[in-house]
Amino acid sequence: MAQKGVQLDQETFSCSICLDLLKDPVTIPCGHSYCMNCIKTHWDEEEEKKLHSCPQCRQTFTPRPVLVKNTMLADLVEQLKKTGLQAAPADHCYAGPEDVSCDFCTGRKLKAFKSCLQCVISFCENHLQPHFESPAYEKHKLVGPSNKLQENICSRHDEVMKIFCRTDQQCICYLCSVEEHKGHDIVSAAAERTERQRELEVSRLNIQQRIQDREKDVKLLQQEVENINLSADKAVEDNEKIFTELIRLMEKRSSDVKQKVRSQQRTEVSRVKELQEKLEQEITELKRNDAELKKLSHTEDHNQFLHNYPSLSPLSESTDSSSIRIRPLSYFEDVTEAVSEVRDELQDVLRDKWTNISLMVTEVDVLLSQPEPKTRAEFLKYSHEITLDPNTANTSLLLSDGNKKATLMREQQFYSRHPDRFTGKFQVLSRESLTGRCYWEVEWRGGGVYVAVAYKDISRKENWGENRFGWNDKSWALRCNKISYNFRYNRVQTPVSGAQTSRVGVYLDHSAGILSFYSVSETMTLLHRVQTAFTQPLYAGLRFYSGTTAELCKVK
Repeated sequence: MAQKGVQLDQETFSCSICLDLLKDPVTIPCGHSYCMNCIKTHWDEEEEKKLHSCPQCRQTFTPRPVLVKNTMLADLVEQLKKTGLQAAPADHCYAGPEDVSCDFCTGRKLKAFKSCLQCVISFCENHLQPHFESPAYEKHKLVGPSNKLQENICSRHDEVMKIFCRTDQQCICYLCSVEEHKGHDIVSAAAERTERQRELEVSRLNIQQRIQDREKDVKLLQQEVENINLSADKAVEDNEKIFTELIRLMEKRSSDVKQKVRSQQRTEVSRVKELQEKLEQEITELKRNDAELKKLSHTEDHNQFLHNYPSLSPLSESTDSSSIRIRPLSYFEDVTEAVSEVRDELQDVLRDKWTNISLMVTEVDVLLSQPEPKTRAEFLKYSHEITLDPNTANTSLLLSDGNKKATLMREQQFYSRHPDRFTGKFQVLSRESLTGRCYWEVEWRGGGVYVAVAYKDISRKENWGENRFGWNDKSWALRCNKISYNFRYNRVQTPVSGAQTSRVGVYLDHSAGILSFYSVSETMTLLHRVQTAFTQPLYAGLRFYSGTTAELCKVK
């Protein structure tokens, strides 16, 4: 029973918030008592609600009560402490596997409240009291609970390491400083910490500034995303309206043609039927007259024949069949042909204009252009898989290796007829169109090769050089042979100097209007650079000398 009473006293004088003995006890208007700091913290958290409640009975108080220390309770708690009747710790006060435990506790250990760097021991709150009460512990350094205190002890001399050797960049004890670290740049650990702390603060300021800068950038990019989405949504909506208007116009024109054809059909059918009825009436009349004539012709009485002959009805004026002119096998076919011509013209216009529309879409570039690559590794980030188009290859070119390799042959190759095929010049274009940023490499051997880019609508037939790469305003070409390089555009030739290699790299930034040719070996050497404005998607091109093979390389 005595133990029961002690336990009751411990519970009576414990704070229901921290579950420990009351510290600076205060009693609030509802009669419950708490540690002053515990109830202040509780009410601080409720400050936004403007209502302050009791954690036990939930009674609310407005305005916030003024807290005054309950001296009677404070005296009782002190007496309990002196008599050793301290509150039993709650379960959450005991040290768990992940916690730092008190080194002084016996049996079930409490959580450490502080660790002493001088004592190299961790203390719970109760066992830490001497450090606050005895002058002998005034200079001891208390830190948060740590299970790495032994790392502060010199493994050689078993002394606390309070010194830092800047020469060797390590913490040492006093004995180390006069032995193996003698003559080194030595300072106290506290002084080194102060110096490093300043550096740390500068680093933190830099980091915080970078965080602020990046947060601004993120907000800017978020705004750009919203702007892009709004612009794209508006473009889609406007384009749908435009195409809807075009569709409605086409439907109206289709309806107009249909109505006109039906109207003309009715008119022509009416005319033909009217003429048909007249002819049928004439046939009926002729048949009647023919019957009368036949009857009269069989009359045997001459006088009767002569008497009745004058009374026969005279024949009506005959419709001359030669006056009926019919268009031979041609009715409304001309209309269909005219509509087909309109369709073909619209398809041509849409195909040509679609290239420009597609180019406008792909050239939408919100972010500022990145710097041009410098190293081959940077160029390879933009490597583009390219194959040669057999429909464009001159019949003297043999394509192989998945249409990535071309060889100039003496024999003609068997290709089907195609309007895109080059005639007269040994040339070929890529199947893929090139926009944005692209990089590819060409490996060649033999007499020489033109490494080029060209628009899709470059001429395919020999016409004073209009289909030759570099001889018009639709293509740009670097001429490579074993002796020299030169660049050609629109019939203008520019000498190019550079290391002679069998591999040429081509870099294209379509939206920026940049086209660069590089000599590729262990390093990359710029041979020629073009700055212009491309108005259409480009296609990679190759033009061959005699006995030359060139390959679009697989780069990684």
